[in-house]
Amino acid sequence: MTDERALAAAARAWPFEEARKIVARIGGKTPPNGHVLFETGYGPSGLPHIGTFAEVVRTTMVRHAFQRLCPDIPTRLVAFSDDLDGLRKVPDNVPNQETMARYVGDKVRSFGTPLTSIPDPFSSEYPSFGAHNNARLRGFLDQFGFAYEFMSSTEAYRSGRFDATLLALLRRFDEVLAVILPTLGPERRATYCPFLPIRERDGRLQVLEIPAVEVKPAAGTIVFEDAVEGRFEQPVTGGRCKLQWKADWAMRWAALGVDYEMSGKDLIESVRLSSQICRILGARPPEGFTYELFLDEKGEKISKSKGNGLAVEDWLKYAPHESLALFMYQQPRRAKRLFFDSIPKAVDEYLGYLDAFAKEDAAQRLENPAWHIHDGDPPRAELPLTFGILLNLAGVVNAESKDVLWGFIANYRAGASPEKMPILDRLVAYALVYYRDFVKPAKQYRAPTDQEREALADLEKMLAGIAPGTAAEDIQNQVYEVGKRHGFANLRDWFKAQYEVLLGQSQGPRMGTFIALYGIDQTRALIRRALAGENLAAA
Repeated sequence: MTDERALAAAARAWPFEEARKIVARIGGKTPPNGHVLFETGYGPSGLPHIGTFAEVVRTTMVRHAFQRLCPDIPTRLVAFSDDLDGLRKVPDNVPNQETMARYVGDKVRSFGTPLTSIPDPFSSEYPSFGAHNNARLRGFLDQFGFAYEFMSSTEAYRSGRFDATLLALLRRFDEVLAVILPTLGPERRATYCPFLPIRERDGRLQVLEIPAVEVKPAAGTIVFEDAVEGRFEQPVTGGRCKLQWKADWAMRWAALGVDYEMSGKDLIESVRLSSQICRILGARPPEGFTYELFLDEKGEKISKSKGNGLAVEDWLKYAPHESLALFMYQQPRRAKRLFFDSIPKAVDEYLGYLDAFAKEDAAQRLENPAWHIHDGDPPRAELPLTFGILLNLAGVVNAESKDVLWGFIANYRAGASPEKMPILDRLVAYALVYYRDFVKPAKQYRAPTDQEREALADLEKMLAGIAPGTAAEDIQNQVYEVGKRHGFANLRDWFKAQYEVLLGQSQGPRMGTFIALYGIDQTRALIRRALAGENLAAA
């Protein structure tokens, strides 16, 4: 065993813990099908959502960890789209609501038109609503550079890829019913069938939920009955039937030979039932990982159809994708609020891990999120400033262009330039956009208290004696001393006063770094304007 494999075998980071479960599953040997299959599932009824993509990011991290443990065993990652599902409701965040409503099921006998048989409400660029959303999913994954295979439920069903497993499930029809029926209410239990026939009704395809009258395993068909057509016999193969959710998930695991799939906390019961059905089909359920769900800023569950929370493009408008990957990595078993205020913190934490990585030994690096974000090879970067500092600087100088911020950065760090520090240059661009959209509209200055006024005047006087080029840490220590001299029992209150009076916000930067960056004379002028009430007058 190589040194890296030995370290990976002992690493405590959660992707390595998950990877070791897969190693145990296969006995450390290549499976008979020649690879380990990772899968992520996607329901394309709404626009692509960060919560869904988190599953792909995290699964990829486990895949990377597994590849360090078993470098000679091939792996595959399938991103599976349930695009043959019927449209049960029109998502709130799509156009042409009235037209889309025509394709919604009646909730009595129809689950609605399959997503890949609904015209795209956005444009004629894609052949269907499902194809549009699938393209959005692939576009996101491609931005991350994932190595994956996209698989469409519609194509898999209609091509016959699932036929053998569908016929196996038909032969075990009663056993599958015995698993699912106890979980249903009396009314649904009376008419439940795991197979849903797909028929043309009212000029469009519909996924029907109607009772089965007779099951014919030898013929590979089911006789259904409803009020519209009476009795009719339908093959379960070739995309003419699809399975209800829990049976569908189990069938997919068995048909594809899935070894690992994550799922959210809301699917714990589905995992249990699907695992039972998978075993009935003679297959072993995949190893799994239950993650917590994301919440919006109100603490409510994020929903694809509601469109609350952040869209992918929202985050990437204000921050690099590596910071998004970090947000997905951190504490996956804890519910986290996902909204715009999450972005600056995630960016600076990513930068901190990136900086620490260069100083760590091989074992420590395996525990560093940067290793998992970059598959063991994060970039080396000299980053003299945090994203938070850049936001504060942009706020004070009302920056509208990168040149303005780079002027201060060059004064702060000799030789700094966009060409020499491309990562920092990206952050400068993001900071301008984030400042414009969130920081600037939210600024709210307040007048200082008597104690704060005296302390700020003292701070301005102290800075007058600071020589240009003084280290940020030395300035920070002097700022601390001013707060102590003026009787702040908790020095956090002293710094909060500076943020609220000078910067117009409740949180802020490390003041020593900010002063060194912004400039001593400029900071003194800022304090004088605040004490004269000019900030309040301009607000």
